[in-house]
Amino acid sequence: PETGEECPRAVFDAHGKLQNGNAAIGELVHLEGEALFEGYWDNPLAREQRIRNGAYWSGDLGYRDAGGFFYFAGRDSEWLRVDGENLSAIQIEQVLARHPRIAVAAVYGVPDPLVGDRVMAALELTPGDPLDMAEFKAFLQSQQDFGGKWMPCFVRISEHLPTTQTNKVLKRELQRAAWNCADAVWWQPVRAGPYRRLSAADAEELRRLFVSRGRGHLLAGGG
Repeated sequence: PETGEECPRAVFDAHGKLQNGNAAIGELVHLEGEALFEGYWDNPLAREQRIRNGAYWSGDLGYRDAGGFFYFAGRDSEWLRVDGENLSAIQIEQVLARHPRIAVAAVYGVPDPLVGDRVMAALELTPGDPLDMAEFKAFLQSQQDFGGKWMPCFVRISEHLPTTQTNKVLKRELQRAAWNCADAVWWQPVRAGPYRRLSAADAEELRRLFVSRGRGHLLAGGG
């Protein structure tokens, strides 16, 4: 909630893993930023989203440690809500990028059949054999700063992810498609279970599940 108060300082464990992300991560705000912000050309609505109560709300997420140093945690549009916990896509991407076979990693939220989001990752791989999904999962679990709810439920493997002219991955395009795409998608039918290749029958079963729970409108094409 927008209390106007600074979030609590970040608390880390011995391995550098953020322990209180839900409380510590918030939007970076310039409290006297209205006088410095000229606004957006011919877009008063966008200005209203950034200027509130005389302050400039950047849309950037971050947290601050006990020494006063700030850490960037992504954009507010990249905020995921998984099992009632707020997750930062950029933090998950940073861990995925350590894997030697991953050249590009994009993480984003896709709808959960019940409520909130599930984590989905789209990957470009370095040249070589297909990604061993059991090894991929074991690698992530071995990272001491990898959060318990960060494991991607869906993993899309692509030769070329969609990008802007400045080579920024178009996450919104990936998010709209979710698992309904021509690329190979692996998923965990049971969250703690192994990955398996998503089949057309799996995708149809997911669609029916969303529709039965009144969330079909969240899927591409409206279910």
